[in-house]
Amino acid sequence: MSLRGFLDMMERKGEVLHVREALSTRFEVSAVLEAFSQDGSILHFENIKGYDTEVIGNICGSRSRIHSALNVSDDRSLYERMIEAFRSPVKPRVVDDAAVMEVYEEPDLHKIPVLTHYEGDAGPYITSAIISARSPDGKVENVSIHRLLILDRQHLAIRLVPRHLYRLWTAAKKEGKDLDVAIAIGVHPAVSLAAASTAPFGISEFWIANKLLDNNLELIRCERVDAYAPADAELILEGRISAKKEVDEGPLVDITGTHDIRRKQPVIEVVGVMHRRDYIYQALLPGGCEHRLLMGLPREVMIYESVLKVVPDVKAVNLTVGGCGWLHAVISIEKQSEGDGKNALLAAFTGHPSLKHAVVVDSDIDIYDPRDVEWAIATRFQGGEDLIVIPNVRGSTLDPSANQNTGLTTKIGIDATRPLGVPKERFKRATIPSNRKVRELIRRLKSSS
Repeated sequence: MSLRGFLDMMERKGEVLHVREALSTRFEVSAVLEAFSQDGSILHFENIKGYDTEVIGNICGSRSRIHSALNVSDDRSLYERMIEAFRSPVKPRVVDDAAVMEVYEEPDLHKIPVLTHYEGDAGPYITSAIISARSPDGKVENVSIHRLLILDRQHLAIRLVPRHLYRLWTAAKKEGKDLDVAIAIGVHPAVSLAAASTAPFGISEFWIANKLLDNNLELIRCERVDAYAPADAELILEGRISAKKEVDEGPLVDITGTHDIRRKQPVIEVVGVMHRRDYIYQALLPGGCEHRLLMGLPREVMIYESVLKVVPDVKAVNLTVGGCGWLHAVISIEKQSEGDGKNALLAAFTGHPSLKHAVVVDSDIDIYDPRDVEWAIATRFQGGEDLIVIPNVRGSTLDPSANQNTGLTTKIGIDATRPLGVPKERFKRATIPSNRKVRELIRRLKSSS
């Protein structure tokens, strides 16, 4: 259940593109990642200027690939699999020996091919790291993904949003202690997806990942810090988040494709490094498709579960590409009674509090096709009856148009489901019958055009 095992499976499926040209970590690798972000191919960079280490990117760049990683057939099956993992997490085994322990050395972050992604970024950033930490009393573990700015050979700046890792750091800070962390790079997609989720405080995301991996996740205990990390990782940095030292962190491009602001953030001192002898560095392009999917899919699960509490049959949820995989959702339901659409919208905003705009549609609408969704709005929505406007509520600070000091925004819900009191045929698209001869003719004409 390693990144390498997953890569081998994707190689057999022909989903890995090997890049053998010599490329720089400064803008060149990220430019190629951006060019293939929508294509979905995994990119394996075999020749990085100034480094012996190879770089891999776009691991979770498509929904179908994430389905393969979790051994499910579609998004709905993925939602149900993740909901079950949240309800029944399983504690992983801890082992004494692992491939990631082949090399143990003193820290030198400049030896790692960390990318500088965009013009205007504060510097090279580690963006795919899984960070694990425990509370000072050892009772609570959190696993999450945070961006890490390289400061020098032994120090990083970490962006800490006020969530669970921030809570653990604050608890350690009150005791006058630094917070021990393990920073794992190069892990199986199921571990990344679990780390990108928001489990209830007190439930380790490692336990959720282990459930997703059918109890096949193994952990190791770090050498110099009180933290655990995946045994099959490519690279592990052992560090301590300082209780006192803070530096300017940012700007960096975030999920919206715009630069986030500069803030004072804590410093991590890296005290040890372990890795496979021939480790692969895993990159993740900020604002790219992989970033949006890793952040968005767990929130789709939360929306799905929340809407399912008020509408009996939820077909699918899509945090859209145009909405940055975060701010816009389209929800497909099987409408049972009038009011289901509006209830679904309110539940969606509850399930994903950062959501800004939501559209609910009938099950005959393809929620992954913007033209289909727009057609539903054009033909089934009346602004005076089907629009919900919620002003001055907490939204997402990732939205540059929101109030960056208070986080307040206006949320809009659009009920684009057909009214049940009107004959269904009025909202059904016309079709033209065709036979095999006509279909074959159309195929030939399209292939020759």
